[in-house]
Amino acid sequence: MAAVDDATRAPAGNGLQPTLAELVALRASAHRSVPPRRGRHGLAGQAPSPMRGRGMEYAESREYVAGDDARHIDWRVTARSGRAHTKLFQAERERLTLLVADTDPVLYFGTRVRFKSVQAARVGAVAAWLAQRQGDRLAALRGSRTAPPIAPAGGTRGVLRVLDALTRWYAQPPADDAGLEVALEQATRLLRPGARVVVLADPGRAAAVPLARWTGLAMHHDVQLMLLVDPLELAPPDSLLPFQAQGRTVTLDLADGGVHAQWHQRFVAPLETLQQTLGARRLQVQVIASDDPSDAWLGTNPTPVVA
Repeated sequence: MAAVDDATRAPAGNGLQPTLAELVALRASAHRSVPPRRGRHGLAGQAPSPMRGRGMEYAESREYVAGDDARHIDWRVTARSGRAHTKLFQAERERLTLLVADTDPVLYFGTRVRFKSVQAARVGAVAAWLAQRQGDRLAALRGSRTAPPIAPAGGTRGVLRVLDALTRWYAQPPADDAGLEVALEQATRLLRPGARVVVLADPGRAAAVPLARWTGLAMHHDVQLMLLVDPLELAPPDSLLPFQAQGRTVTLDLADGGVHAQWHQRFVAPLETLQQTLGARRLQVQVIASDDPSDAWLGTNPTPVVA
């Protein structure tokens, strides 16, 4: 009989590689936690979006009149005509949710319950089922200069394509991984304003991305940054800690103040920096440990890291 994750009632796999079965089973968790979006007539379905997002598409420009939102001034037409013009938008019926997967080798590690890579796949699956529940189309990509993104698609078909990709990407580190910043650059080129972007990432790799990249994404999209950590990284023991690295044993004395400070700088400081800087720029930052329930972030506010 397959193991079961008590928090989600989903097949838990072996914790080393994600399985498609466990990602599919997480559907119940996402659908149980969040009600469907309501349409204008009170029926379940896709609702029109506000001006900033949920798939706003440019329609036309007209002359500016008193009361128009100054943020939507069309500067090109204004400069060309000599008279102020504003942009008009129409709402698309479906929003796009894009999963951006960090597949750096540092994620393929874990000391409790499962690897961080497996947790990334599971969190991505919950986000995908949630998006499907809300009527969004789904797409996904990782940092690669050769592998194409998973094209947008709606409904269960769209979710299953994304889950299949997560299963493959997080089975082992892809040989052609080009890094998180490349993935975010690709996302910036592909997305229209108003999309939702869910980024699954290692904190150190996310902290290395220039702040301007995060700020630019947050200006035009709803961005959720899911930071995958292992409990050992946040709270190491004050003792000798042996590691196997490249066929040899390396021992760290974490009772030594200098070594402990370096550990903090490597694992905890990036989390604190990201929460402080990105939280102030309209990004949602969630810290998810490898032994957390994969749906624990649903309906919660980002919580600060305890150093």
